Amino acid sequence: MNNQASSVSAASAGKTSWLRWANLAFMLYLLLVSVSMVGSGFKMASGEHAKTLFDFASHPVAGLMIGLVATALIQSSSTVTSIIVGLVAGGLPVQIAIPMVMGANIGTTVTNTLVSLGHLRCKEEFKRAFASATVHDFFNLLAVLIFLPLEMMFGIFGKLSAWLVAPLMSTGDLDMGGFNFIKPLTKPLISIVQEPLTAFGPIAAGVSMIILGIATIIISITIMGKLMKSLMVGRAREILKNAIGRGPLHGIFSGSVVTVLVQSSSTTTSLMVPLVGSGVLKVRDVYPFTLGANIGTCITALLAATAVTGEFAAFALQIALVHLLFNIAATLFIFGIPFLRELPLKGADWISTMAIKNKSVVAGYLIAVFVVMPGAIIAMTA
Repeated sequence: MNNQASSVSAASAGKTSWLRWANLAFMLYLLLVSVSMVGSGFKMASGEHAKTLFDFASHPVAGLMIGLVATALIQSSSTVTSIIVGLVAGGLPVQIAIPMVMGANIGTTVTNTLVSLGHLRCKEEFKRAFASATVHDFFNLLAVLIFLPLEMMFGIFGKLSAWLVAPLMSTGDLDMGGFNFIKPLTKPLISIVQEPLTAFGPIAAGVSMIILGIATIIISITIMGKLMKSLMVGRAREILKNAIGRGPLHGIFSGSVVTVLVQSSSTTTSLMVPLVGSGVLKVRDVYPFTLGANIGTCITALLAATAVTGEFAAFALQIALVHLLFNIAATLFIFGIPFLRELPLKGADWISTMAIKNKSVVAGYLIAVFVVMPGAIIAMTA
């Protein structure tokens, strides 16, 4: 009787798992369609004036702040970078989009900072948890402080990513030619949505497609994240546990793998906050995992870029590659130089010490970094 019950239970679990994988595949398809929809809508609405629509973001620091605020509000850098890929597919210049992608890296860190607030009752626990959360903030802020000025002066990521996509460009235009193997799958659904909307004129139709595309990106990535968590969080925890004590390179690699599995850098870093808060791990132990999470989260934008077709397809892939190159360069440069490597740890220790002395420091920190600073900079550069 017990054997019969266990076999029925196993069959039910297997069916549930299969359904989750099928749902995941469908959500990935929706993501690809929605990114292409944003690109098509932006192109329809802006015509040849894509750049002028984003004149307010043409200053790199303003673009950085837009990426930061958008990610802090949506709570997902994957979602924001996918939307940026769609906008570039519709004609947004890569130079304007690069600072936005960098800003998304900073904005995503707000989630694990909020998770650390769960340890507020115990001073020592909270100090450790808040430090483990803010080390990610300080690393990403330092990366932007170093690489945004370099990008503004020399265009390093713009040039390197352009060199990487050059072989994919067809002769005479900027389409990725045969690389767009997803086009036959996504085009029919986009046409079904687009055709009825064209009756309202190009601007109304384009704006409607952008709104619908962005909403679908948010929904698909949110559901993908939940499905991946249910399917992979146990495996993710096992990978993290096995990587502890095996050195920083192993930690960075494991952080990347776990983030690809759960489709969320916020989930990866948030998994570590309670472990540090409870004293199981030290901030220094989880530091490499946060860097791996930065790299692993780039997979979503790269997947999104495969859905893009048309004259700006190579540029869409280019901005997705910029995101990856920026995170790899920041990891190699900052973590590779002992003096720079210690700065995020010292910053996290300083802010967490201040926070246990006065709890209002936490609210002040969150408001200053994610609200006041971006708002003031956007206002000044507008």
